[in-house]
Amino acid sequence: MLILVRRFTAVFFCLAAITGCSLPRGAALQSEVLSAREDANAEFALYPVTRALLPSISQWPHVGAPGLEWIAASQGANGQVIRSGDAVTLTIWDSDPNSLIVPVEGRQTVLQNLLVSPAGSIFVPYIGTVRIAGHSPQRAREIVQDAMGAVAGSAQVQLALAQGRANSVELVGGVRNAGAFPMPDRNYTVLSLIAAGGGVEGSLANPQIRLQRGSRVFGTSISRLYAEPNLDTLLQSGDQVIVKEDDRYFLSVGAAGREALHPFTKDVLSAMDAVSIIGGIQDGRADPKGILILRDYPTDALAAGMRGPRKQQVIFAIDLTSADGLFSARKFQMMPGDLVYVTESPVTSTQTIFGLVGSAFGLANRVIN
Repeated sequence: MLILVRRFTAVFFCLAAITGCSLPRGAALQSEVLSAREDANAEFALYPVTRALLPSISQWPHVGAPGLEWIAASQGANGQVIRSGDAVTLTIWDSDPNSLIVPVEGRQTVLQNLLVSPAGSIFVPYIGTVRIAGHSPQRAREIVQDAMGAVAGSAQVQLALAQGRANSVELVGGVRNAGAFPMPDRNYTVLSLIAAGGGVEGSLANPQIRLQRGSRVFGTSISRLYAEPNLDTLLQSGDQVIVKEDDRYFLSVGAAGREALHPFTKDVLSAMDAVSIIGGIQDGRADPKGILILRDYPTDALAAGMRGPRKQQVIFAIDLTSADGLFSARKFQMMPGDLVYVTESPVTSTQTIFGLVGSAFGLANRVIN
């Protein structure tokens, strides 16, 4: 009898010690995270992700930097066009022994690196200024030839063009060979320039294209240009093309396969894509009914007349055990800065308690013996 009393007392104190301690867990239960949802003063709004709700969510404001516009492709001239800052070399032949252009001892003369002025003209001796900017090299040769007819009617002119900075485009970062590239013709496109630079570096996640044209910036992704050739826009002199990694990201914590910061791997990322990127959920720990996506909306998303959430802080709940939840997760669009929180399964806590109770009985037996 005394042994039973001692055993009961030992078990009692062990269980008391268990109840007085927090259970070891890696994440909260869904009920714990959402415990304040019924409170009228709750700081967040809860939305279960269903196919019925998706059309409304798609009309809410996007989170993160505003999307950039892009320019549709168009057709350009196949030839080159002379611009200010280019340099031309004129080779002149004249068989007239009294020619003012060609010296007596030679049959030709070469006027090298005649710089095209900001006004678009070059200076030719005995002729004066000749405007050639805006013309193709062939047409510019004809213009110089016609102007020369007044002083050397039998002279023949050849023109060679060396393009200047104003007739080139720049490729910056994200490629094997960045730098300035002269435009071979007016049909020079973004993808042509990237190919000239050796192609996009393979280490970039979802490479983005930024086109700086004057004071405006246009943007899209390289995958979109590949998929939609009609968006391979023509370049203009002075354009700057920047290839960079997509800087958008989301985070994962809790009973996720990986707790980390994850870059966006494509332009539009779904919740199911995000679950795959984080390595799924931990077997035996995670609650597949409790996948929570936490998002902060800007204050203007709550403005009167604006379709948006009820609160700035929003929790979207996804149930991966139902067909509706699975299909909805494939359509739900992730936003930059979203937090994927995988809650703990209630079964895990129960198993932990039983394990601790079993350990308590074992400890009690050792104390008595």
